[in-house]
Formats: sequence, structure tokens, C-alpha cells
Amino acid sequence: MSETILHVEGMSCGKCAARVTKAIQAQAPEAQVQVELETKRVTIAPSVANPQALAQAVTEAGYPARQA
Repeated sequence: MSETILHVEGMSCGKCAARVTKAIQAQAPEAQVQVELETKRVTIAPSVANPQALAQAVTEAGYPARQA
């Protein structure tokens, strides 16, 4: 299964991870989201067609994101 990876700044706790997950799942409800706070890496499976839209949604939620 392929996946999409985002690099997300500003995450420091479980609440941050939950907000990022919520922003992603608002765009891709079926997505499985794994947040790694230490590496600032968010893995979304399966891969999404428009990762830029997910990065934008996360950025708008207050966590600057870009496709890794």
C-alpha cells in the first residue's frame, strides 16, 4: 500500500497530533493517519491524489506542512 508523507512543524503534544489528524481526515475521511511528534512526520495511508490539499488543510489548522 502506498502512502503520503507530510512534514509538519509546530506539533508538540497529543492535542497537536489530534488537530492535525482531524484536519487531514476532514479532507480524506478514509485515511489512516500516523503522527510522529519527534520527527515531525505524518504518514497518511492509503496515498491521496492531492497531497498539496492535505498540506494546505494542516497549515490552515495552524501547523505549517509540506509534502516530504
